[in-house]
Amino acid sequence: MRSALIVGDLQAGILDNYPFTRAVVPLVTELLPRARAAGVLVVFVRTAFRANGADVAGEPFASFYRAGEFFHEGSPGTEVALDVTADDVVVLKRRTSAFAGTDLDLVLRARGVDSLALTGVATSAMVAATLYDASDRGYALTVLRDGCADHDPAVHEFLVDTVFRSRGAEILTCAQWPAPSRARGAR
Repeated sequence: MRSALIVGDLQAGILDNYPFTRAVVPLVTELLPRARAAGVLVVFVRTAFRANGADVAGEPFASFYRAGEFFHEGSPGTEVALDVTADDVVVLKRRTSAFAGTDLDLVLRARGVDSLALTGVATSAMVAATLYDASDRGYALTVLRDGCADHDPAVHEFLVDTVFRSRGAEILTCAQWPAPSRARGAR
């Protein structure tokens, strides 16, 4: 199996404006060098809407667009807030799932990736939507429970412990991943 670590929506404007998101930053930051050393492809996914709103269609996207410039493409708020290396991939998304309207699947297939570990915010939005999309596309899935957060901790726990498990996702902590077996097929 060839793995990728998906880091979703850990971008400056979201971390600055949604305090619940900050809890995952130290854990994901610590995970990144271990993942890279294991040969895991690191993919950062960030959200940005065109400044003129041409790609905003209804709620909840309109409310995010109206929330401020930190969701507008070109704003420093849409930049990834963690260290990105030259070997990492950054994907721009305009919808909830990391796959919707992006080239993420193309990048993963081109690299021979068949297994994804998901981190990011919010559990009930980006993580859930990406998990469903990835599951439908046949990827093996792991959710790093402490690498994800939601405004409502009870929703986070329910999704991780009940819903995501029911979709066949393995649930681990950031400290438990990547296991040595996940490094097989590494570059």
